[in-house]
Amino acid sequence: MTDDAGPTVDTDGSRSRAEESDPAIEARGLTYTYPDGTVAVSDLDVTVRAGERLALLGPNGAGKSTLLQLLGGVLDPDAGTRRYFGVDVSPDDVRDRLSVLTQDPSDYLFNPTVREDLEYGPAQLDVPAAEADARVACLAERLGLADLLDRPPFRLSGGQQRRAALASALTVEPDVLCLDEPVSNVDAANRATVLDLLAGLHADGTTLVVSTPDTELVPAVADRVLLLATDGTVAATGPTREILTDRPLLERCNLAPPRVVELFDEVGADDVPLTLVEAVARLNETDVQF
Repeated sequence: MTDDAGPTVDTDGSRSRAEESDPAIEARGLTYTYPDGTVAVSDLDVTVRAGERLALLGPNGAGKSTLLQLLGGVLDPDAGTRRYFGVDVSPDDVRDRLSVLTQDPSDYLFNPTVREDLEYGPAQLDVPAAEADARVACLAERLGLADLLDRPPFRLSGGQQRRAALASALTVEPDVLCLDEPVSNVDAANRATVLDLLAGLHADGTTLVVSTPDTELVPAVADRVLLLATDGTVAATGPTREILTDRPLLERCNLAPPRVVELFDEVGADDVPLTLVEAVARLNETDVQF
C-alpha cells in the first residue's frame, strides 16, 4: 500500500539541516514477520519528508513500533528497500544523522552513570570533549536531569529513564529523530518539558517520526498522520486534523478521537478543535455556533 507524502510542515522557509522538499527517509515494500510467523508489516511504502512531523498512529498490535524500527534502521526488513537523505545507503552509514528512541530505555542506558550514557554517542562520533560536555549539560538542564547525571541509570524512576534515554539520543544532534511513545511513564510536568523540547527541535529543522496509540498526543507532535489498521496495513494518511476528526475512520481502527474532538462533535460544532487550547479559543469567540 502506498503512502502519499502529503503536504510538508508549514515553516518560515528556513531549514538548518535539509531542504524542505528533500526526502529524509524513503521506504518501499517494507515487510517484516515476527519469529512466530505473525506478519507485523506487509508491503508498506512510506516517505518521510525532511523537516516534517509524522505520527505513526494505530492500536496496540498494529505494527507501529516495528515500522518505526524499520524506518530507523533498528530492524532489517524481510523485504523492501530504504533510502536515507536521497541516497542508497544503509542505516549504519547515517548513524550520525539518525536516532531512534525505542520503548525500552535500557537500549540507551547501559553505562555506570547517566553522564556516561549521554557522553557515549558523541564519543562514537569523535565529537571534541568540550563540545560533548556542552551538549550534555544543555540537554540535562532542559530535561531536568542535571541533578541525576552521576546516578546509575537503574536508580532512576521510569519517567527519569525515559528522559535520560531521550537526552542520550539527542546528544548526537540527529537530523531525524524516531520516537516510540516518547512520553510514556512521564509525569505531567515533565511531559510538557519533553513536548516543548520536541517543538524546539522541530523548529530548528529536525525531522520527527513518532509512534503512538494516543490520539491525545498526536496534535502536539505531528502535522501528518499515517494511520495503521489492526492488521498492520495503512488505513489512511493525511493531515493531523483530517485524520483525528474522522471518528468513523478512527473507530474502524479501534481508536477513539481526542476527547475534545468527541465533545465538540457530539454538540454539532463546526471547525472542531483538536486540543484544549484550541477549544478555549473557540469558546471565547463571539461567533461560536453550536
